[in-house]
Amino acid sequence: MENDEKKVSTIFKALCDENRVRILALLKGGEKCACKLLEALDIVQPTLSHHMKILCDSGLVVSRKEGKWMHYSLSREGFARAVSCLNAFLGEVESNTKSDCCH
Repeated sequence: MENDEKKVSTIFKALCDENRVRILALLKGGEKCACKLLEALDIVQPTLSHHMKILCDSGLVVSRKEGKWMHYSLSREGFARAVSCLNAFLGEVESNTKSDCCH
């Protein structure tokens, strides 16, 4: 359970920042070089690296190095795992339909 909770919190951490959400939107169009992401965002390279580490750690984004540049793309498998984690909450809610309220 602890491992699942860590996985879910890592996914939510990746999604809780406006810049990271914008990065995901930019990657919807396909793989992008870090230099292209920097051009599209109003941030500096160290900040981009920080955001990309969080996105990659979450599994939502994958990276590959080509020369001196990193290239990033969305991970279908990572998004499938994220959806599965979120759907697990619905399963728990539906199985706990009894109210704990003291009526």
